[in-house]
Order: sequence, then C-alpha cells, then structure tokens
Amino acid sequence: MHRLATWQLFAVCVLVWGTTWYAITWQIADLAPEFGVALRFALAGAVILGVAAARGEPLRFGPRKQARFALQGAFMYGVSYVCVYHAEQHVVSGLVAVGYSASPLIVSLGARAAFGTPLSGRFLAGGVAGLLGVALIFGPEIAKAPAGAGTTLGALFTVAAVMLSAVGSLSASRNRHHGLPFWPALGYGMLWGALASALLALALGRPFALPVAAGWWLSLLYLSIAGSVMTFACYLTLQDRLGPGPAGTVGVMTPLLALVVSLGLEGYRPELVTLLGAALAVAGNVAMLRAAPPVKPAAAAAE
Repeated sequence: MHRLATWQLFAVCVLVWGTTWYAITWQIADLAPEFGVALRFALAGAVILGVAAARGEPLRFGPRKQARFALQGAFMYGVSYVCVYHAEQHVVSGLVAVGYSASPLIVSLGARAAFGTPLSGRFLAGGVAGLLGVALIFGPEIAKAPAGAGTTLGALFTVAAVMLSAVGSLSASRNRHHGLPFWPALGYGMLWGALASALLALALGRPFALPVAAGWWLSLLYLSIAGSVMTFACYLTLQDRLGPGPAGTVGVMTPLLALVVSLGLEGYRPELVTLLGAALAVAGNVAMLRAAPPVKPAAAAAE
C-alpha cells in the first residue's frame, strides 16, 4: 500500500467503503442477517490474522486479553452489523450510511462519560447539526405511506447499530490504552463478532442454508476482503502520511457516495428536505472533524 499515491489511497477508501453499504443489499435476501454477518467477519478476521502473522505480530493472548477482544468485536463487528443488515431490509442503503454518520458524536459523548475526554463547544455544535440532518433525512421517509412503518423500523435499527457500535469503539479505545496491537485486535475482534452473530442466529432460530446465488458470494468476498482488509491497510497508510484529521475526510465522503449509489442502483428518489438533511449531516461531520483535538496517527488507527 505504501507504493500507492495519497490520492489513490483516499480513492480506494472512499470508493470501497462508500459501496459496501449497497453490497450489503446482496447479502440480506438469501440468508438471515445474523448468519451473513457471521460469515463476513469470520472470513475477514481470518485474513487479517494472516496479515498480522505475516507482519510478525504476536497472535497468542491470554484469557483476559481475549475477553477484551471479545467485548470489542461482539459490539463493533457483531450485533451492530446485524442491526445494519436489518435496517437495510427496510430502507435504502444510502440512508443507513448517512444515519450511521452520527457515530462520531455518540462515541465522543460516550468517551466523555467513560473516560472524561474533553469536548469543545464547536464539536458539540457540529454533532447536533449532524443529528438534525439525520432527522431531516428520515422524517419525510417515515411520513410517507404506506412505507412509514417499515421506514420507522429501519430508522430504529440504524439507531441501535450506532449505539452498539459506539460501545465497541469505546472498548477499542480502552484496548489501545492497554497497548494491545491493532491488527491482532482487529482480527480477533472480527472473529469474536462472527461468533456472537452466529450464537444470536441460533438463539433466534434463524434457518441456515448456504446461498447458491453468485451475487451473494461475490458480495461476501467484496465486503470481507475489499471492505475490511484492503481498506484498513489503505486507511492506516493514509493516516501515517497525513495524520488522522485530513484522513478523517474519508468518513465525510463515504456516506455521500453511498447516497449517490442508492440514487443510481436502488431507484431512490429523495425529497428536497432529504437532500438538505444529508447536506446538514455532512456539514456537521466536517465541523466535528475540524473541531476535534489532534490525535497521534497510531492512536487513531483503530477507529
């Protein structure tokens, strides 16, 4: 990845992460979301641990450290993504992506409560603007008939995904504080998330039968390899070159691309207020990014 130009690294991150939301729609028709998430992160976690081994990083950890990985993974890569998959059964993928952009504010509020991390007024103002934008996006969709009930359910699943992912992010922050290496934590976290999703599927009595559709398998490979392994490698390289602030613009551009994909491939036709809401959500993210205190790239790598 170090051979790629900076603009190429940025393009890979935005193009891949911006299209993974649509790729999920190919996963939810042929298999229960819980099993789909389990297979996705089992594959991704195994590949990432292979990357860690190739880098010469340690892969043996005691029960206490594995418990930390499990807490991070169960929330960040397990139940939160199950909620994302369920949300996309009710609303277009681009709306879920923009709704998910509220994550930085929720994580920061959690860090303030759990660790005493300071927050500036400008950061909070940007976060509130982003939340208002998300509300403007989902409001008209919920009000539409006859799809209002389904859209409400999609919005609730999106909120649940954001909240559960925030717990995983706070756990990841604590793991970094304890000096746990990034790649092993990521790989083991994904495997624990896969296990949590599989156990949830069994507890709910979800049927399991491997799909035969080629599109399902191609989307699984895309989500697991391109959407997890390749993009994380590119993003970490980008952070090493630019720092977490400029690299964070990836998170601003990703939901915009996801919304464009929904316009082109899912037949989504938003109202004017929805577009205004998306613009406000992105502007709020930009404000939070500009107001966030500088962080060392190594510390921000596991976001």
